[in-house]
Amino acid sequence: MEHAAGTVLLYRRRSGVEATPAGNMLVRHARNLIRLMDRMEGELSEYADGVRGQVRIVANTSVITEFLPEQLSSFLAEHPDVRIALNEVTSDQAVHDVLDGHADIALFSEVADTRSLEVFPYACDRLMVIVPSGHPLAGRKELSFVETLGHAHVGLNPGSSLLEQLTGIADKLGQSINFAVQVTSFDAVMRMVEAGLGVGVLPDGVVSKRRPGANIIAIPLMDDWARRDLLAGVREEKSLPVAARRLLHRLLSSTD
Repeated sequence: MEHAAGTVLLYRRRSGVEATPAGNMLVRHARNLIRLMDRMEGELSEYADGVRGQVRIVANTSVITEFLPEQLSSFLAEHPDVRIALNEVTSDQAVHDVLDGHADIALFSEVADTRSLEVFPYACDRLMVIVPSGHPLAGRKELSFVETLGHAHVGLNPGSSLLEQLTGIADKLGQSINFAVQVTSFDAVMRMVEAGLGVGVLPDGVVSKRRPGANIIAIPLMDDWARRDLLAGVREEKSLPVAARRLLHRLLSSTD
């Protein structure tokens, strides 16, 4: 490529290679070509008979637990020739995966840096404090997050978008969260809270799906940030293949 371009594209050093200004320009043009190819594929697929193909979705845990099961089931019932590839990642990773071309649609929390994605409002949820019955906070109608910090917490493991949000808020308050235990799933948080190991903070849509008879009480968080907007992001809507574009529209309309 350097021979064809008549210029050096890479600096070659003992520590590795680095793009020259001409190399960086080539990268920008290559990315534009990829976007044009995506748009061409999307427009040509309009002429295909039926809707088929694979749609790659990346979403955070809250979205997968609260919203996607029913939405995807409904969509696939109408479009049986479409295959959904769903991967659970953090909100930040979801944005990266779409930008890098590894996914078609990202569903994530508003706290993520959306960069150059096309972004659409998707859904909203509210964070709740869950406590075991008999806990000192159990009789409250609502709570501020700072009031929970005097009690042991049950939280998610590092890498969770929700964990990052809560620890960031605690840092801003000049405090830290005393985790008695950290687990891998929302269901495990509820089980540990029910066992009396601490209090937890979970989205209301997750708490509402707790198993019947669970010995926990849910209390709304009153803080403004506890109402979270969830977003959908794509590189370029008009370049999406038909199946991906139709699924995006279904996701955006089914949570209005």
